Amino acid sequence: MSEQIELQTSGNMWKVLVKVGDTVTQGQDLFIMEVMKMEVPHQAGISGTVVEVNVKEGEEGLDAGMIAIVIE
Repeated sequence: MSEQIELQTSGNMWKVLVKVGDTVTQGQDLFIMEVMKMEVPHQAGISGTVVEVNVKEGEEGLDAGMIAIVIE
């Protein structure tokens, strides 16, 4: 089973905390977005291995609905 972590809102990517190949646990922070001057962390919904990272630190103007990370 895999999970696609989708951006829930538009904003800027402040910090990416994982890379492809990393093992993550459910609830672990994967990245932190800056949305209207607030830091918004996004967590893993499942435990597994990161197979895709489609965002980079410092990226600006990201749109809601974008698939940021895929975990298998």
